[in-house]
Amino acid sequence: MAAFWLLTLFSALILQVRSGNTGGGPSPVTTGLSGTWKYAACYVDNTNGRVLGSEYDNNATTIESCLAHCSASNFTLAATEHSVQCFCGDYLMNGAVQAPASDCSMACGGNATEACGGKNRLSVYTSTGNVTALPVPTIQNTSLPGSWKYRGCLAEPSSKTRVFPYEMDWKTNNTVDACLNQCAAFGYPAAGLEAGEQCFCGDITDVTSNNGTYVADSECNMPCSGDPVHLCGAGYRLTTYYWTGTHSVVSLMAETHDHQFLIGGLVVPLIATLGVNNKVTFLEKYGSSEFKNSTGAYELDISLTDNYLLAWREMHVKSDVFCSGSIILPDRGARQINVGGWSDKSRYGVRLYYPDGSPGVNGTHDWEENVNELTLQRSRWYPTAMMMPNGSILVVGGENGSNGPPQPSLEILPKPPGGDTVIVLDYLQPDDTSNLYPFLLVLPSGRFFIGYYNEARILDPVTFDTIAVLPNMPGAVNNFQAGRTYPMEGSAMLLPQHAPYTDPIEILICGGTTPGQIVLDNCITIAPEVDSPAWTLERMPSKRVMPCMVTLPDGTYMILNGAHQGMAGFRQSRDPNYSALLYDPTRPIGQRFSILNSTIVARLYHSEATLLPDGRVLVSGSDPESPEYPQEFRIEVYVPPYLNQGFKQPTFTITETDWALGGQYTIEVTLFQGTISSMRVSLIAASSSTHGNVMSGGRILFPAFSCSGTTCTITAPPNVYVCPPGWHQLFVLDGPTPSHSAWVRIGGDPAGLGNWPDYSDFTLPGV
Repeated sequence: MAAFWLLTLFSALILQVRSGNTGGGPSPVTTGLSGTWKYAACYVDNTNGRVLGSEYDNNATTIESCLAHCSASNFTLAATEHSVQCFCGDYLMNGAVQAPASDCSMACGGNATEACGGKNRLSVYTSTGNVTALPVPTIQNTSLPGSWKYRGCLAEPSSKTRVFPYEMDWKTNNTVDACLNQCAAFGYPAAGLEAGEQCFCGDITDVTSNNGTYVADSECNMPCSGDPVHLCGAGYRLTTYYWTGTHSVVSLMAETHDHQFLIGGLVVPLIATLGVNNKVTFLEKYGSSEFKNSTGAYELDISLTDNYLLAWREMHVKSDVFCSGSIILPDRGARQINVGGWSDKSRYGVRLYYPDGSPGVNGTHDWEENVNELTLQRSRWYPTAMMMPNGSILVVGGENGSNGPPQPSLEILPKPPGGDTVIVLDYLQPDDTSNLYPFLLVLPSGRFFIGYYNEARILDPVTFDTIAVLPNMPGAVNNFQAGRTYPMEGSAMLLPQHAPYTDPIEILICGGTTPGQIVLDNCITIAPEVDSPAWTLERMPSKRVMPCMVTLPDGTYMILNGAHQGMAGFRQSRDPNYSALLYDPTRPIGQRFSILNSTIVARLYHSEATLLPDGRVLVSGSDPESPEYPQEFRIEVYVPPYLNQGFKQPTFTITETDWALGGQYTIEVTLFQGTISSMRVSLIAASSSTHGNVMSGGRILFPAFSCSGTTCTITAPPNVYVCPPGWHQLFVLDGPTPSHSAWVRIGGDPAGLGNWPDYSDFTLPGV
């Protein structure tokens, strides 16, 4: 028994020596600590807020347990307070000052001989030998980035309602500069920092719209998680800043321009294509259509829209073209080709239509297809097609039909000699459900741009190897995982090329959404072949997913249709975007958008927009399968501003319509208000669109020309990289006003598609 008491007494003496306590109350631990830890001093806490941020409470707290806890997270300071609290960090904040050593005299909850601070007193230990104490944080109102200015401390209207819509939570790295720069990068002129670790972005008008109230600056009293010498709001309080410089400028078009009802439809079309016969072909679901008597294909004669019975021609497909892809071939007949489909054999489908007839005169040709003779090598649902510079057809991506596994590969039509010639694209495998209908574009170097989900790269045109991986596409201000291709669905276009075609080409991509279906309100552009390419972001006047974009003859772009909420797909979108926009790339960045008049027709999933020969835009479709928004049969036309200024459209005559690259061709021009000196000529590549994907990239060229009197000579584009072989709408512009278009073929049919496929049941127009 005596031995037990001696052992107990010896252990107590050891603990007293380690703690520096040889007869009094609890004291700091000054010996026997792990690693390089040592006692620093007693500090005052909570005079201006907590001086250490990371708290761990345990009723059995000891100095040793607190040091171990902080060491495990690589902190260099550890402190105990009020017997049971452990705090970690790398510096003391909020103007921490030392207190008398005797103030830190409360016994640790797990060892009564050790001192664990006191009430609002910290026993501080350091592993570096130093203690950095920062001053009381203040509002950062100088040395701000850009044109930001401090506005004040803003109170949220309630715990459930936020003033600004876009929130980022940065628990360890929130700073005023980082928050302001992030908001500015995405075009938001108001920024607020809350609760130390939150950054919010929005518009100045949000303050009034959402009932924000400015209060005393003293109510914003929490240090920033990444910059403890500055304040980042408090609970439901925002340290708020406004951008005072030039930001996005949106014009309201003064001219009259509007949607007009054109004609009632027969079905809800999924694919729209203007043919060289100046009629519009529509494809819709066949077999899976809601309309049991649908034949899957129809042609609209624009010249007969005052007579419903005469305007529509019934055509026929043999398999389901639901979510397939189409382009126009460079053969002599400008045939339309459609590839892929939804189920069974239609997934391998290759369908061809040779347009015939003329305005007011019915054609007799129909869609041709034979799955026993001509198919894709892989089944594809949601594929993209592109005309390559060599005249062959590139088909990329999709799924294996009916929501099946991905098809991350490419193939070529006509099929090259040999066995299986499909090339697997590993980068389409991840996130396959977010990279359908990838964007495919031919660049002036001859290389290919491919955009998918939020990624992009440049491909070799022969091997299809990756030459360069481009920076990821910016998405939402608070979500870098936002996407641009189906089903997050934005739309992509090539910006204009002007003779002599030496300027780097740019690509425009507008709209999209996040995995959480927070729709994007921006467009992005990139010149992919310059040194160190980077995306430039511009805010749109409103959010838009499933936009349709149309290249106009004057080199501007119309953006319309889509929704403010959701994503592409059946029953996936809400809140239609009824407004139309004009994007003018000749204006400075941030000043390129103009707001046009709105429609009253909701155009959601499966809506399209198509440029007509007279310069109007045909607007069709909407198939959301939603009880709120019925299927849309009405066909509208939008009359752009250039046709509503009271000017007569110019005219021209042309005799040679089959152009060689670099050749010179004559037109005879009649202008009604301007002069030859202000005249322009544009060429827009023939296209087909579905799901907002214009499968020519909306390519527009402004070729060189010269005039003698009213006789003008146009120089055709120089090569197949600037201008892949194919058919183009030729426009003459008298000031802002375009003529009706004429079709010209440029570059011939280098792959001989006009003689393909060589089967008796396909009509061949020749090369």
